[in-house]
Amino acid sequence: MVPPDVAGVPMVYRYKTVLLKLSGEALQGQTGFGLDPDTVDDIAGQIAEVSRDGVRLGLVIGGGNIFRGQVLAERGLNRVTGDHMGMLATVINSLAMQDALERQGLETRVQSAIRMVEFCEPFIRRRAIRHLEKGRVVIFAAGTGNPYLTTDTAAVLRASEIGADVILKATKVDGIYDCDPEKNKDAKLYEQINYMDVIKLRLRVMDTTAISLAMENKIPTIVFNLQIKGNIKKTISGEPIGTLVNDSV
Repeated sequence: MVPPDVAGVPMVYRYKTVLLKLSGEALQGQTGFGLDPDTVDDIAGQIAEVSRDGVRLGLVIGGGNIFRGQVLAERGLNRVTGDHMGMLATVINSLAMQDALERQGLETRVQSAIRMVEFCEPFIRRRAIRHLEKGRVVIFAAGTGNPYLTTDTAAVLRASEIGADVILKATKVDGIYDCDPEKNKDAKLYEQINYMDVIKLRLRVMDTTAISLAMENKIPTIVFNLQIKGNIKKTISGEPIGTLVNDSV
């Protein structure tokens, strides 16, 4: 058994409070749309493993597996309406993940940035922190509650509010590349890069608002491949997985 440190978290883990950002597409598996139960359960199992060890975990999940407002906006859908619909999609994903985590035996809470008290709690920062202190996984739904802001920005905002040590951004590639690795086999993987270079090089890992907020609040972000099982634990443990983005390179 790994001995705990003074915070009660085993010393194998480098980070004690973590904000995990999942895309909606991560939940669809190979189905191409919606939710794949096996994929959701697999992710929940990886989250449960570190949560049981005392790591405090907050989650933000996108909604692209259900609704992509940008596509319909190009066909004339009002942007604000589309963003509101996207917020609702994130709530659906959050409830699905809550159910999967509770079937793993974890206590969870879904907190929404828009009020829908029949389904989930409203977001209250102090309450969220208290849930984390009690070992509950907190899933932050509905983005920031505002249009024109992505769930990446919501993830950085919530990470700042709960005092997260790191933001983990789960993707389907091994980290940040200088170009699209799916289109260019010679794409270069960055092991570490600073936030300003991400902006200057226009690397499409997060939107500029999210990157700027993370840089301002000095929260490191690790971009890693979720499709490799065990990477959540390895990343929280401090293994050199994916790309580390901070302001000290």
